[in-house]
Amino acid sequence: MKHPELIDLYSDYLLTSFGLSSAVGMSKMLDGEYSHDQISRFLAQTTLTPLDYWKAIKPIVRKVEQDDGVIAVDDFIIDKPHSTENDIICYHFDHKVNRNVKGINVISFLYHTALDEGQSIELPVSYEIVSKPVKYKDPVTNQEKRRSEVTKNELVRERLSVLARKNRIKFSTVLWDTWYSSNDNFDYVHKELSKYFVGALKSNRQVALSKSEKLQGKFQSVSAINLEPQSRIEVWIKGLDFPVYLTKQVFTNKDESTGELYLVSNRKEYAYEQQIMIYQKRWKVEQFHKSTKQNAALAKSPTKYEVTQSNHIFCSVIAYVKLELLKIKNCTNHFAIKGKLYLKAIQAAFKELQNLKPKGTGLTLKAQTDMPLLEHLLNLFLNNQIFDLRKVSYKDIIKKNSQSTGRRNPVLFLFVKKHKFFNNIINYYNIFAISFEFFL
Repeated sequence: MKHPELIDLYSDYLLTSFGLSSAVGMSKMLDGEYSHDQISRFLAQTTLTPLDYWKAIKPIVRKVEQDDGVIAVDDFIIDKPHSTENDIICYHFDHKVNRNVKGINVISFLYHTALDEGQSIELPVSYEIVSKPVKYKDPVTNQEKRRSEVTKNELVRERLSVLARKNRIKFSTVLWDTWYSSNDNFDYVHKELSKYFVGALKSNRQVALSKSEKLQGKFQSVSAINLEPQSRIEVWIKGLDFPVYLTKQVFTNKDESTGELYLVSNRKEYAYEQQIMIYQKRWKVEQFHKSTKQNAALAKSPTKYEVTQSNHIFCSVIAYVKLELLKIKNCTNHFAIKGKLYLKAIQAAFKELQNLKPKGTGLTLKAQTDMPLLEHLLNLFLNNQIFDLRKVSYKDIIKKNSQSTGRRNPVLFLFVKKHKFFNNIINYYNIFAISFEFFL
């Protein structure tokens, strides 16, 4: 891995930035210790791989891993609607909006385990960036499209194999939603990895209630099964040669509507509550997606090439790991840490602004207008006889303004009181302009 010190600095920069994260911005933050060309060359080096990522986080994983740890699998899209299309920035189906969107599709593998004192840790142990290098023409629309050489389910199985066999991470269960609840995935985790799984099923998935019914081909959709509340039954999924255990969770949405979630697991020993509870840990991967986007600048890189985008994602995931360790150390959450950094940043900016101001007794305001009424209102305000010009009827002012000028323009008010400045742009009419005069 080249330039590990720059990976450390760049990931720190991602945590402390609040806008677009660029090489120029980082160079300025470091007072030119590294030029923006050095940082750009770092991002444009050979693509940092999941193997490089594992080498970086391996010592942390070894300290926290436990035999009952779980790995939650899910994918998300980094929106890039205006970026140049390439193998990773292209169109992917987003089930949240039920259409194809332009961006980068990332599959994440989040490791969850409990710590002492009621805490838990969530570490991304790997990730996969979906690449679509194959171009083809759609036979229906005749438009050029892209596709991957391997499916996302194949990528998931390959990565789980690496995590279990090569990296030898201690875990017992794999969690995923309906997108990854394919027979091939179930079969691979059960037979090849000898691990447990808990996955969500769509309501139309075909199952048999016994092995004999399976052999006779008597399948029905899971929604047609009359499951008792808080019950767990053995079923045979069509296409699988081993039984799984089905539960149904009924929940109420914010709009008072009800929904149903069907869960299956290959672990016979689970009770209903255990199966529901362990699947709830899958929600941690959604929090990982949210935090990397909002707190680790995952989607705020203006880089446009495949290698620079990939390396930015690498550093952003490293930044998330740092944030997770800070969460454990300070017994707080990611957003509280980011909020604390933001508060310190605006305090420093405010202090610098005060230093830039010329020393003097204050700020004088002059009304530049030929309209006596408006001059009178402004003078009353400046003399603290009117504390808020919004209390004056705008209709009366607009009426007099129209009668005297015969025109309508946008209006700008500046409210000043006890050395505090409040800008308020009111979309009405041009009444007066205010000029500032600093005096020593």
